[in-house]
Amino acid sequence: MMFVHELRCSVCGHSYQPGEVDYTCPACGSAGTLDVRYDFDALRRVVPRESLTDCADQSLWRYRALLPLAEQAPVPPLHVGGTPLYDAPRLAQDLGLAQVWVKDDGRNPTGSLKDRASALIVARALADGIQVVTTASTGNAAAALAGLAASVGLPAVIFVPASAPEAKIAQLLTFGATVLLVQGNYDAAFDLAVEASARYGWYCRNTGMNPYTLEGKKTVAYEIAEQLGWQMPDAIVVSVGDGNIISGVHKGLCDLMELGWIDRMPKLIGVQAAGSAALYDVWKRGADPATMVPINAQTVADSISADLPRDRVKAVRAVRDTGGAFVSVPDEAILAGIPALARLAGVFAEPAASATYAGAQAALAEGHLQPDERVVLLVTGNGLKDIKSAMRVAGSGHPVAPSIEAVEQVRARLGLPSFG
Repeated sequence: MMFVHELRCSVCGHSYQPGEVDYTCPACGSAGTLDVRYDFDALRRVVPRESLTDCADQSLWRYRALLPLAEQAPVPPLHVGGTPLYDAPRLAQDLGLAQVWVKDDGRNPTGSLKDRASALIVARALADGIQVVTTASTGNAAAALAGLAASVGLPAVIFVPASAPEAKIAQLLTFGATVLLVQGNYDAAFDLAVEASARYGWYCRNTGMNPYTLEGKKTVAYEIAEQLGWQMPDAIVVSVGDGNIISGVHKGLCDLMELGWIDRMPKLIGVQAAGSAALYDVWKRGADPATMVPINAQTVADSISADLPRDRVKAVRAVRDTGGAFVSVPDEAILAGIPALARLAGVFAEPAASATYAGAQAALAEGHLQPDERVVLLVTGNGLKDIKSAMRVAGSGHPVAPSIEAVEQVRARLGLPSFG
């Protein structure tokens, strides 16, 4: 049984029946991304919160009744979701917050939260008899689609900027995807994927444009709520590029409120790189995100670099509706967050994910977070995605001759304790 009631435009509010449109609102164009809306009266009757207690499935499919997929439809075999939420007291002390948790979605099969979206897209493609799936990405969404598609033998065509980190391109090629290295930025790759999907009939996973990407990503909010015993934190800090992840977190929280599974909404803090801060700017000015124009985005955090955020309307709505805020942080602070998260919480994050650490610092300094608050940092991607950035800030090793005397010299110089 599937409980989808309608698809509603986030700009004009027009309602479409499931299957009536594939991507965005025909009247509003690319800004008119669609909300998947459910019959919550029926869901409340059929799916009580207690039903999760006896569910053995620890992946995102434990929430299958809350997803736009028929009950008997096949799903990819990879274990997506069910990622750990770590209590991080040393990180909390460092930041000056009452309590901090780190949600490590870099533990997903291809190393990022975007596996959640691709798992649902591939499942829907299988259900609809789709022959080819495609997407544009700076790397993570592409790797997610390539990996999930490979797990079921579905051909994938990927449009990725040629400048994407080598580790991300290596993933795509290893999974057997057809990789088109676009001589341009992410936005150029995005537009080319849209054009190709229209011409060849491929199913496009593009973030924001495809309404079901957000439905997969919302499951991270379900997990955070369940892992915290349905007692919500004061805030969730999310790095933001296209805006689809923070929109997904917001959608998941709204679903839980509608179901009565949680009783309050945490504020959402969106973190943008200073060189790719279009959403921060429109929020700061109180402007209409539907009227945004492209900027020239430049940041080391490639996964959150976007000239024109594709889910811009929902992303700004997520922050405004929860009483949250956007913050903008420089690349230097983003890079500094990599060793901070690693050394204080044991979580290795790529730059786009380590931005949450810098964002929490900025939000505290600007008064968007308070020292007595309990906060979740959402880590969206694994540090192995971008080793070059990590090496810029990790420091260097200590060459030694193969003798204990050489080790002793380093030990003494560094002040390491000796108990011998």
